[in-house]
Amino acid sequence: MERSLISKKVLPFLLMLIALIASAIFLDTLLHRLDLIWVGRWLGIPGTLLILLSFFYSMRKRKVIGVGKPKTLLKLHEVLTWSGALMILVHAGTHFYAILPWLALVAMMVNIISGMTGQYLLDRSRRFVAEKKASYEKRGLTAEATEKELFWDAITFDLMKKWRAVHFPITLIFAVLGTAHIFTVFLYWQWN
Repeated sequence: MERSLISKKVLPFLLMLIALIASAIFLDTLLHRLDLIWVGRWLGIPGTLLILLSFFYSMRKRKVIGVGKPKTLLKLHEVLTWSGALMILVHAGTHFYAILPWLALVAMMVNIISGMTGQYLLDRSRRFVAEKKASYEKRGLTAEATEKELFWDAITFDLMKKWRAVHFPITLIFAVLGTAHIFTVFLYWQWN
């Protein structure tokens, strides 16, 4: 029995997002129960550093740097971003002190969802269209008939490929808000 598009393509995406949020809630709760809230306050720094390190993939893809294999850097990008986001979510916890950190957090979550959309849905859609094309060719459809059958899937896939046009500005908004948050922390730090 062939699995549905939802179970093959959408469910892994949702499970990764749920795992991120559940892990953050678990770790934040654990830190509170162990009276280690101060640890969560400092997790923003390594979380931010991990997210910054994850940009090596983007720099390699845009040929700003020439080291590393793109596929390896993509996996590293995913792991570092997920880990960094987890630390930042624990850092944020359930503390409502100011609007700027929460705007940065929301921008980060939208950015993560956008990135995961690209990771899961685009890659899986590419495979889905390729499998469908192979199936049509196996059944003996001509190239023209196959193209006709795949028309709407190909249009949808082409639109999905444009997700980067949305992901980049979201990343920029997150970077600006995150930098503003860090700047205000240093500005209002009790240096005495």
